[in-house]
Amino acid sequence: MKGARSAWVQRPYIELSTRSALKSLKPAFVKTLMQELDVVALQGRMFPVCFEDNSVGVFVLEAFRNEDQTQALLDLLEAQGRPMADPGLYVLPPALFLAVAQGDGLLPRAVKEPGAREILGSALSGIMTEVIEWAVSRKASDIHFNVQRLHAESSIWFTIAGRYVCPPRYAHIPTATMLDMLAVTWMEVQGGNGAVFDPSIEQEGRFVRTCQGRRHVIRWASLATDAGPSVCMRLLRLDVESVAPTLAELGYLPSQIELLEDARLSQGGAIILAGTVGSGKSTTIASLLRAIPSYRKIITLEDPAEYAIPNALQNSVVRGVHGDDLVVFDRKLKSIKRSAMNDLLIGEIRDQAAGRAFVDLAASGVSLYTTVHAGSALLIPERLCSSFIGIPRDFLAAPGVLKLLVYQVLLRELCPHCAFDFKEFLNSSSLPCARHINRSVKWWINWSSCIERIFGIPGSSLRFCNAVGCNHCKSEVPLMSGVKGRTAVAEMLSMGQDAELFSLFGRADQVEMRHWVSSRVKTPCADPDMRGKSARECALYKMSIGQLDPRELESNFGALTQPSSDGCSLA
Repeated sequence: MKGARSAWVQRPYIELSTRSALKSLKPAFVKTLMQELDVVALQGRMFPVCFEDNSVGVFVLEAFRNEDQTQALLDLLEAQGRPMADPGLYVLPPALFLAVAQGDGLLPRAVKEPGAREILGSALSGIMTEVIEWAVSRKASDIHFNVQRLHAESSIWFTIAGRYVCPPRYAHIPTATMLDMLAVTWMEVQGGNGAVFDPSIEQEGRFVRTCQGRRHVIRWASLATDAGPSVCMRLLRLDVESVAPTLAELGYLPSQIELLEDARLSQGGAIILAGTVGSGKSTTIASLLRAIPSYRKIITLEDPAEYAIPNALQNSVVRGVHGDDLVVFDRKLKSIKRSAMNDLLIGEIRDQAAGRAFVDLAASGVSLYTTVHAGSALLIPERLCSSFIGIPRDFLAAPGVLKLLVYQVLLRELCPHCAFDFKEFLNSSSLPCARHINRSVKWWINWSSCIERIFGIPGSSLRFCNAVGCNHCKSEVPLMSGVKGRTAVAEMLSMGQDAELFSLFGRADQVEMRHWVSSRVKTPCADPDMRGKSARECALYKMSIGQLDPRELESNFGALTQPSSDGCSLA
């Protein structure tokens, strides 16, 4: 039994986490009172309920426990003179809440409330809202509904701080319930392919939910797997308060910010951000655009818009799975070309239609901003001239087309309040390496000696994640304790500074290009000057000042050291 935060919610409550806990209530739960009290509008969030001794109470989802409507429902029951159960307020997880809505084996047949099936749709919608609000409150970027059609239960996963995690509260959702939730939610989807949710095909679209008083656009993308549909929902905040953070807040260092701002100020040419899915490319682009002077006209072409950019004319064009909406895309593009803009954002270049648009606009002298999926800054041009996109190599190598190429990775930043120094780490109960193998103290001391020998970073500078966490970072989400958030590490190639490299690209000389990049003059790893440095070297700097756990680097960039005959060597 737990208390709450403010005066009116100090009423105690009980958490009913399982069916057996609900069935063992004394007095026993008998029925819901939704229709009797004419409060059907609340059915997606809470139920007034009756027990066998005729006392009453409220079943509610955790997300709505402290809402005014919950208090109002309790007040209504008391005003009617009904005896209140003790404590009268019961918090149920989503799966159990839905089981109550369905009367699924929880109510005696003789007293099962008529019309329970009729209120199921609203309850399912309420559960989806609860899931989305939970994700928003934990700053998740994606929600993954993984349906296991051959199993009785399925699970909901979340992408939080770049990690794919399944909290215990969503690990055991009845498969039939999850399919019903998705089917009901699909009816809200706009621009989707198909009138109903079809688990056997890929479907895309979007819908809008208001969570915590703010409007969120939810982008739906389903994948028909062998086990059943997997629906990924990307959470996008589009209210005016969701302005992208500054470049410094994202983790960019002063020398990198200077290069980005110089490229943004110059007219013409393309600034291209690369990275994997969820690496923050769109956030960085939005941060760049919001600092453009008001006397320059900015237009965006996105699928869909991911941030509200106050000084831009934003256009969302939903691109379908099968590419059958190119006419709409081309029509919008033609209109944009006649709009006399100075700066244009193309949300992502992923196919030949976007590639043709890039060629057309880059040749017109407009300043372009876009993103692409690529594994390094050096691979951006190769990705653009691949058969999937089809931009001619000689066009990309022409002076003034590619202005700045940026590759970005987001890494988990340590909580500064509880991170272990090296000595504290060695005294902890387990010493796992990046490969999740528990190592000895001697192994770690040898590893630290190698790091200092290779990179000049002493063990006294290193910090390690405290998996237990502290009051500043402790989380119910697996693997999230001990983490402050995420920080960007990046590498950049500039036409102004690296003109020789761009000429090598025109000759498609990959070997010489890689040699040129690796031989650039640069400062030591512990120096904050990032000119000429790779994303890995940027991460090494942040490791040297205690922002990043060395194991986080090795998980993303490979082993920093490996055993050899002389003790250690470069990986």
